[in-house]
Amino acid sequence: MLPRRELLQVGCSSFFGLGLPNLLRQQAQAAETRSRVKSVVLVFLPGGGSHIDMFDPKPEASDVKGEFGVIDTTIPGVQFSDKMSGMAALANKLAIVRSMRHSDNRHLSGTHNALTGAVQPIRGTSNQAKSLSRADWPSYGSAVSYVRPRADRIPSQITVPNPLIEGVLVWPAQHAGFLGPKYDPFVLKDDPNSKNYKVRGLSLIDGLDASRMNGRRKLLQSIDRGPEGVEESLQGRKYSEQQDLAFSMLTSSTLKSALDINAEPEKVRDRYGRHKYGQTLLLARRLVEMEMPVIQCNMGHVQMWDTHVNHFPRLKTMLPALDTGVSALIDDLSTRGLLDQTLIICVGEFGRTPRISPLAGLKVPGRHHWANGYTAVFAGGGVRGGQVIGKTDKIGGHPVTTPFHPNDMGATIYTALGIDSRAMIPDRTGRPRHLNQGKVIEPLYTGTPT
Repeated sequence: MLPRRELLQVGCSSFFGLGLPNLLRQQAQAAETRSRVKSVVLVFLPGGGSHIDMFDPKPEASDVKGEFGVIDTTIPGVQFSDKMSGMAALANKLAIVRSMRHSDNRHLSGTHNALTGAVQPIRGTSNQAKSLSRADWPSYGSAVSYVRPRADRIPSQITVPNPLIEGVLVWPAQHAGFLGPKYDPFVLKDDPNSKNYKVRGLSLIDGLDASRMNGRRKLLQSIDRGPEGVEESLQGRKYSEQQDLAFSMLTSSTLKSALDINAEPEKVRDRYGRHKYGQTLLLARRLVEMEMPVIQCNMGHVQMWDTHVNHFPRLKTMLPALDTGVSALIDDLSTRGLLDQTLIICVGEFGRTPRISPLAGLKVPGRHHWANGYTAVFAGGGVRGGQVIGKTDKIGGHPVTTPFHPNDMGATIYTALGIDSRAMIPDRTGRPRHLNQGKVIEPLYTGTPT
């Protein structure tokens, strides 16, 4: 017999039209919806990259321009930082949205918004942002897994090369949130640039092959169907679903092969850059080839781009590495005929302050959290390249044209993947929620000035 709480959840889901028949109908509709792309590659800059020092330089504003020069792009009249020369040369393939804006300057909740397309459900006082929780909104790939599950039972999102963790604090938006662990993405936990790189979590114990693993699975299933009826309860079914997912991943030669970066020719690896950023983006290309719906590429640890201090010395290394890797990814996918079926987005949870100043208590100046105006760069997937969408004021502080929110980026991602961004999904208590509250960034496809 189901516990009373589980009965209430099931009943509530059915009452609001979120029962099994409706879920199956939504999944069928998602399967029939025409997708713009087969994969989305989200190049995430954890900590918040400086838009002024990358894609929206202000060379005439002496008090904000900083130490870097500017370089002309292939778009007439448009300039990037001189540390982004590779992407400047490919600007005819880019749509640069310079009018991103929201109102949350906090890392955790800002990250949640960027990686889910939804504002974080705050748990606690209104000024608190919380770490990873099952109350979070689902990551993009987790929602795709729920609405349109893969036939091979592999997750619809792979996050590389590392989770976003700082000590005991785990950043939100890295799993399926209230949809439950059945829909969690697979998160790599190793540096693909390391000589000791290994796909941890997908390798079987020495001496245990896929055939023996399947034998043990059948034995476990027979035990689960014993007198206690483990699978009859909701928790039991969830446990069995997690087992099935684990077995599917462990025995998937396709996924393991895609993550085997050592199979790439040396020249290709050199082209992406022999650093963590470049090799991570090369893994992304390999995952695009297996049509993984969502590939999240974390460009460093949780605060890698949080340059309150040593801003310019740090960016002198970080920006060329990012530029090399992203440029190689765009060019490589284009050469292989895969760019049109792949949407690439490069963005952080926010930008950095226009003015350079020391943080309280510190002497070395830097740029600080700035959600009031920043840039997101899009490429591929039907996006009209060679355009700048939106504009910030003379110091890069605020949009002076129509602003776009991370929720709008989320709507764009879901729609590109053929998912109705307004689809109804059940939260932890079974209450119906719209998947996303944003609007597609239409100028990406129309080129209409905003």
